Amino acid sequence: MLRPRLLFTLLSMVLAGTASAQIADPLPDAQATPATSSAEPALPAIPAQDAAFTAFLAGLRPQAIAAGVKPETFDRELSGLTFDPRVIRADRGQPGGSATGAPSAILNFAPYRRQHVDAAHIVGGRRRYPGLRPQLSAIEAKTGVPEGLMLSIYGQETGYGVFTGSHDLIRSFASLAFDGRRRDLFVGELIATLKLIDKGFSRAELKGSWAGATGYPQFLPSVYLRLGIDGDGDGRADIWTSEADALASIGHYLADAGWKPNVPWGVTVTVPSTFDRSAVQSPIVSPRCPRVHARLSRWLTMREWKARGILVSGYPVPADDEQATLIEPDGPDATAYLLTSNYQVILDYNCSNFYALAVGVLADEVSR
Repeated sequence: MLRPRLLFTLLSMVLAGTASAQIADPLPDAQATPATSSAEPALPAIPAQDAAFTAFLAGLRPQAIAAGVKPETFDRELSGLTFDPRVIRADRGQPGGSATGAPSAILNFAPYRRQHVDAAHIVGGRRRYPGLRPQLSAIEAKTGVPEGLMLSIYGQETGYGVFTGSHDLIRSFASLAFDGRRRDLFVGELIATLKLIDKGFSRAELKGSWAGATGYPQFLPSVYLRLGIDGDGDGRADIWTSEADALASIGHYLADAGWKPNVPWGVTVTVPSTFDRSAVQSPIVSPRCPRVHARLSRWLTMREWKARGILVSGYPVPADDEQATLIEPDGPDATAYLLTSNYQVILDYNCSNFYALAVGVLADEVSR
């Protein structure tokens, strides 16, 4: 039986998180200011078999068939489908999930780190590492992605396979698409899920988080179709029951996103009290996850950071000519990090500084 703290950690991981492997809003670095009322966000008054929901799904049939879904698959899987208000509550409960939400407040990384780089994650990763190392070593040889980094993502996403989610993907995507906040995204994922059924996966297998992240890597179905690969040589990329396939797919995802072999994701540093932060403020507003990237400085070489007085305190250290960006996730006078382009690759997997930092720190701890 899972210890209460570990169970809480795993459940909070899955319910809070989802990758460009998942949905873009998860695990943000800011939290919406709570409304004055403690009531749940209002939901549309939609009966389970509401005609509008049924009509909406029927209207998707031509699009799905044009995308390659078999007509009989669409008709069978969506017949009698009911709206799920739980996923709408979860979606609107996220920062940015409501059009009327108050401005967000910046949070510190330390509390998140205590929960996601705790003894359960570290010990659990070290316990699993020897048994998974043959697969991890082979994947690293092909992709250049470090063994510990892939294992860390596996741990962060599902507690090393303990909990992968119990929501029916088709019902979740259909409900989220009908609600309309990110309709195009969720319609696409609904169609991708139907394609998975056409490939031979059963509806019962296709469970995941409320937002549709599924399998050991918590991929969206469209990401699986693009980047899921067979890691155990049985001819089937099964990220739901095969750890070899899941880890190979994680490595493939990161390599496809631009992972640079033999370059650390980042390193802990100390920022001197006299450091001029205004001189390294980034002039760029990122078109993707701007709130996340706003916490990162401009890019300088490691040599240039050292010349400005930044003291490297961690290991391994990126080469002097490697470009890096500075983040102080707990504010001045606390641990800071210089982050390489490989950190950006982790952000591609899940666009959250807290998530990406936790993945990197856990990878280093597990690999010690």
